[in-house]
Amino acid sequence: MDTAPVAPSSPGREASSPVREARPTRVVVVPEGPLLVDGPVEVELGDGRIAYSDRPQVALCLCRRSRSYPWCDTSHRRRGPHPRATTTD
Repeated sequence: MDTAPVAPSSPGREASSPVREARPTRVVVVPEGPLLVDGPVEVELGDGRIAYSDRPQVALCLCRRSRSYPWCDTSHRRRGPHPRATTTD
């Protein structure tokens, strides 16, 4: 009978208990929009403050126009494309 490999046990864990691998965090880049991240998330801001959300998915503002930064409030839609998002020939 074939069995799946089991990771070595850590202190306090029974060797016979199955080890579940964590799924990687999914991040989706939306063109000219926010960064969608599977939650819950903790975001460390440049000044050291921590923003936390326990939602199953959050939209992080990339254009910095949001009044609820770091969370996206769709401000990018009302003001047109951000200069970074435009291309030059």
